[in-house]
Amino acid sequence: MKREDLIRIIKKKRSLLCVGLDTELHLLPQQFRELHDPIRAYNHAIVKATHHVAVAYKLNLAFYEANGAAGWRDLESTVAYIRSVGSCFIIADAKRGDIGNTARKYAEAFFDHLDFDAVTVAPYMGEDSITPFLDRPGKWAIVLAITSNEGALDFQFLPVEDGSQRLFERVMQRMAELGDPDELMFVVGATRPELLKQARAMAPEHFFLVPGVGAQGGDLEGVLRAGMTKDGGLLVNSSRGILYAGKEAEAITKAREAAEALQRDMARAMEAAGVVG
Repeated sequence: MKREDLIRIIKKKRSLLCVGLDTELHLLPQQFRELHDPIRAYNHAIVKATHHVAVAYKLNLAFYEANGAAGWRDLESTVAYIRSVGSCFIIADAKRGDIGNTARKYAEAFFDHLDFDAVTVAPYMGEDSITPFLDRPGKWAIVLAITSNEGALDFQFLPVEDGSQRLFERVMQRMAELGDPDELMFVVGATRPELLKQARAMAPEHFFLVPGVGAQGGDLEGVLRAGMTKDGGLLVNSSRGILYAGKEAEAITKAREAAEALQRDMARAMEAAGVVG
């Protein structure tokens, strides 16, 4: 999906919502656990209930890889179903971080075979871990910059060289040199909105994928205030807060309501900022 198409969808749906499909069998309603393919059935039901307000879906690969061949079939089926219901941006949350032919093969797997629009990548190995995912029209690399976990403090904020930059700032600077705003995004966690504001100053045109709203404690209002741009500029992810908003017979209805509530808050902020009329 090209940048202009993503922006068009954001403005049409008046939404920045990304729904995370981190689906686990033991958390599904009993009626789904009894089915032959419970995870894909639940994913399909969630997508059907939320695609009118969701701009994007993010599939965390660990939740599918853990189930072996069946998990990969669920992954493929979910991507195909999302494609069938309308225009949505689809992210493989894979956090790949290798180089050379290995990185190229990852790009082929996620872009050519599985038909994802974007892949999350780890920049620790530098330029040659990112470039195999670039120069593919309509495809995106989403680079880890500031993450929401406590362990982010171990490395991401260390000063580099003369102390004028922190490590995440150097990462963002270098990655923005490699990939322009039409093909590269950054992961910037929702739990540190003051840092999101600093990241936005460094990358005013790049989209940010923002995890951590909802179950992880991120404040949606603070995220929108710190990171939104004239084009929207954000994909704000909610996983558990939507997937497991309700239990048993109410699960899908509550998921729809949770997604719609987030979209309403986003639409109000977008209107106030002039992103939409």
